[in-house]
Amino acid sequence: MKPAVTVLLIGTCDTKADELRFMKSRLEEGGGAVLVMDVGILGQPSFAPEIGSAEVASAAGASLEELAAQGDENLAMTRMAKGAALLARRLFDGQRIHGMVVLGGTMGTDLGLDVAAALPLGVPKFIVSTVSFSHLVPPERIAPDLMMILWAGGLYGLNSVCRSVLAQAAGAVLGACRAYAAPVFARPLVGMTSLGKSCLSYMLRLKPALEARGYEVAVFHTTGMGGRAFEALAEQGRFAAVLDLSLQEVSNQVNGSLVNSGAHRLEAAGRAGIPQIVAPGAVDMIDLPTWQALPERYAGRPYHAHNRLIASVTASCAERRRTAIHIAEKLGQARGATAFILPLSGIQEWDRPGQPLHDAEGHAALVEELRRSLSAPVELVELDAHINDDAFADTVMAVFDGWVAQGIVAAARRPA
Repeated sequence: MKPAVTVLLIGTCDTKADELRFMKSRLEEGGGAVLVMDVGILGQPSFAPEIGSAEVASAAGASLEELAAQGDENLAMTRMAKGAALLARRLFDGQRIHGMVVLGGTMGTDLGLDVAAALPLGVPKFIVSTVSFSHLVPPERIAPDLMMILWAGGLYGLNSVCRSVLAQAAGAVLGACRAYAAPVFARPLVGMTSLGKSCLSYMLRLKPALEARGYEVAVFHTTGMGGRAFEALAEQGRFAAVLDLSLQEVSNQVNGSLVNSGAHRLEAAGRAGIPQIVAPGAVDMIDLPTWQALPERYAGRPYHAHNRLIASVTASCAERRRTAIHIAEKLGQARGATAFILPLSGIQEWDRPGQPLHDAEGHAALVEELRRSLSAPVELVELDAHINDDAFADTVMAVFDGWVAQGIVAAARRPA
């Protein structure tokens, strides 16, 4: 029998008391311990939570009376979110909780996003919400390992539909907490970004090459949340070095696509001084949902449907130049060694001659703008090859090995 785990259960005890009590009972019936955190402001709870709303407000430097007197529920709940996030992190650091779950509508979800972001990557974090998976939730606010469950029928009061959802959520939270294993960084970790190997295949050579040198390699899928996870680990200083070779999320964000990681993509490693080898993988594409009608502004552009979820169009020359300038501005702020590998023959598989996204003029515009915009201390390495050619992976490893020899990247113990 595994030891009991403790779940932090967050909600407004004045408006969702019945739902919270039900969830608490299911968690306890499943063998878990529960700490209820009340984040309500106006009403009185009908049961005593372990962490009262006054304590949450105090953690944010306010009193409930002050928050209520503002007369603005958005401002008040924003302060409560700050307090809840601080307390949740304190509880986790003190080994008093093993995971958390938030119940709510838009208010509870808004607060829960901040709490989830405050907890380290890998800690079980759930939001059971009436707006789970909604377009209302911006990507930059989603913790990269957050799990969301749609609270069907859960707007007002208990019923058989929402009881079923809450019961399943209780089981999911308990299971995740019991299975939780903190990452063990026994070897220096290298973070790499890429897409599926049908588009970007350099990882097939780079990953085994790095592992042969004694490094652990984590490859992140740059379709939005992958970039969020990559940035979160870089922010925590977990990487010995990064190979940020797929910047499609940057291009998407700059050019208005929802398939992005937020405005701060391509910043964390540089800010943390982590050595980074960067390449413009797939920045010539703009992604969009396959299942939506093609926006009129993209009519007539080369188009590739990767599957029934995601498709891509070619970026215009102006859009590519805008992306190049944006990349250069971000890399120019880096505090650590930065090398930019520029493949002159193409940057994703579908841009080769004869492929659906081939655009020689557009690629030339990107190359020209990157040459103009990138400057010292960024090291620009031009390569007369395609990003999926062996020569590209070999060049990346040559830069990496040089940095190891210079002591810029920590050397790893080679496998026996």
